[in-house]
Amino acid sequence: MFYRIGIAVVARARLVLGLAFVVLAASVVLGIGVFGRLLSQGFDDPASASSQAKVLLEQKFGGEPDLLFLVHARSGNVDSPAVVASGKALTERLSADPRLKGVTSYWSVPAPTLATRDRSAALVLGRVVGDDTVADTNASDLLTTYAHVDDSAVTVQIGGQRGTDVGGQVGKDLAIAEAIAVPLTLILLVLAFGSLVSALLPLGIGVLAIFSTFAELSILTHFTSVSVFSINLTTALGLGLGIDYALLMVSRFREELATGSEVPEAVARTMATAGRTIAFSALTVAAALSAMLVFPVYFLKSFAYAGVGVTLLSAASALLVLPAVLGVLGHRVNAGRVPGVRTVRSVEAPFWGRLATRVMRRPALAAIPVFAALLLLAAPLLNVTFGTPDDRVLPNTAASHQVGDTLRNDFATKPQVIDVVITPAVPAAELQSYTRQLSAVPSVQQAVSTAGTFSAGHATQAAPGRAPLTASGSQRVSVSTGLDPASDAAQNLVRQIRGVNAPPDTKVLVGGTTAQLIDSKQAISSHLPAAVAIIILTTFLLLFLFTGSLVQPLRALLGNALTLGATLGAMVWIFQGGHFASVLGFTPTPTNTSMPVLLFCIAFGLSMDYEVFLMSRIKELHDGGASTEDAVTHGLARTGRIVSTAAALLAVSFFAFGTSKVSFIQFFGLGTGLAILIDATVVRGVLVPAFMKVFGENSWYAPRFLRRVHGRIGLSEAPEERVMQVAS
Repeated sequence: MFYRIGIAVVARARLVLGLAFVVLAASVVLGIGVFGRLLSQGFDDPASASSQAKVLLEQKFGGEPDLLFLVHARSGNVDSPAVVASGKALTERLSADPRLKGVTSYWSVPAPTLATRDRSAALVLGRVVGDDTVADTNASDLLTTYAHVDDSAVTVQIGGQRGTDVGGQVGKDLAIAEAIAVPLTLILLVLAFGSLVSALLPLGIGVLAIFSTFAELSILTHFTSVSVFSINLTTALGLGLGIDYALLMVSRFREELATGSEVPEAVARTMATAGRTIAFSALTVAAALSAMLVFPVYFLKSFAYAGVGVTLLSAASALLVLPAVLGVLGHRVNAGRVPGVRTVRSVEAPFWGRLATRVMRRPALAAIPVFAALLLLAAPLLNVTFGTPDDRVLPNTAASHQVGDTLRNDFATKPQVIDVVITPAVPAAELQSYTRQLSAVPSVQQAVSTAGTFSAGHATQAAPGRAPLTASGSQRVSVSTGLDPASDAAQNLVRQIRGVNAPPDTKVLVGGTTAQLIDSKQAISSHLPAAVAIIILTTFLLLFLFTGSLVQPLRALLGNALTLGATLGAMVWIFQGGHFASVLGFTPTPTNTSMPVLLFCIAFGLSMDYEVFLMSRIKELHDGGASTEDAVTHGLARTGRIVSTAAALLAVSFFAFGTSKVSFIQFFGLGTGLAILIDATVVRGVLVPAFMKVFGENSWYAPRFLRRVHGRIGLSEAPEERVMQVAS
């Protein structure tokens, strides 16, 4: 099939290239507008109790303030006449701004809790108007408008949920990462191919896949929420897979030309071998990434949209556009030779062949230290704790981070509030009883409702000092706690509050940062078995169709589990433990609930990418009559250099995100790059040969009926002699 596709594409090469140019132009026009419609939230389950509580709070109570202006007195304190005048002026200016609602401040209400203990700074609070898309835009504009308040009495810093401009920072980081990755990748490609023309082909495939995926995401934004962070995966994976697939295709094409094949025949033979490998690779990567669709948080769904799209579009570009380019270029693919540079070809590399031979001579001695090292790297997972992103994902030089630190450290009353929403409204006596019960829960500082303010089960004042606590047939109880919202104590408190008997015939929803964390963890853990099952089943099926063996998929799954465990453990050690924090410029925080899932799906998919690259050659040799040991030795020798080169190039795309100013983007980039390198080196170079030596010919075992099934529906890669017969 792939041979015939190659022949057909070469015969219509100029038409294919013309259509590709039209697709690229349309994708640029359509995709360039996607950035204004991407969202910076998406970590919560919209069906959870905390999300429903948040919706009710926004609809009926105006929502919680999400933009904070921390006003510092240049001299004196917040009660000094000049500071009071400036504070009131800022409050009035913000109140008149149509992009904000519910503006209140230390100078507009008698609320001492809105000032720091030493009264050197105080807060102005507001809520950004609009849904997520509009609010993100408004918040960005507000940050620009009020970033530099020209006042002789005060200075102003902006923070809060909307004041943490992560989306804007992602755009800046993306430009920096690509400015590093693209030139470095081009240099490495020139060193790999020794030819400027050959080196530019993978970049061209990557660019086409990236802009096509931007167009896909742009279309999706009209129907569903898409996270701005999906752009990071689109660029890194599009560039990386474009390079991987083009490297494999161009190397095989140049090898075919070197044997004396005519250009059309060389393209067709390349498609029959490398093309089939790319198709299977893309399917396995896309299957792993599609597992993120089962999670209800659109942060993960967005990575699935981007990842599946860019993978399939990279493969389509490599299988349709690249053969047309090779057909037109022919022997000119080697043009632009760089003197003194040895090219990477898919011929046997002595190092990888010798490594396979030595490993298979003493498989246990070689594999056990690697196995132990990977388990050691995974050990920090035993102490992992989870949290949701806040201002601390940005460096401590960011204004929003500094505002957050001030809120956490310098205010007498910590800003952690648990909101309890009761629907429908209940009589005063029942509300008073319920509020009293909530105040009696250990670790609760006070509970406030229209029935009064209570602490430790006792009334402390007749009327609440906070704003709207009843609206449109619903009531709110505001529960204050000084606990760290990500702490186990805070999570246990929310569970206890949820366990308090609600007033009869009412629906009670508990919201707030800690409740969102609990529900986010639940959303991940409850859907994780389904995601893992999808990955395992689809991977198992595709590898069986590729190899005809039941043992090979099991070996691949075991190797991937080791790679992922080691990678996640290393990332927890770095980002939660704080190691290299000063070098990378991040603040240690609990692990983002979504990041292990994201890293699991992406790293698993990319591991299967190299699995298919390696097994294609090993199976080709074994099907040609070589023993398993010889097939592994020569298969690793023929692919080791290409796989390691491709892995290095792909890792560069992800490691470039280590320069990000957003800590979980650093986690994502460094973790994915590390997983790629671990898999392409010690797993492929040591564990695969060791496993194949121990199992021998049983490595290809499958029951007789499954062998018959594979004979009918499996796409077997024909030995070169069979390809030549088909061609004739």
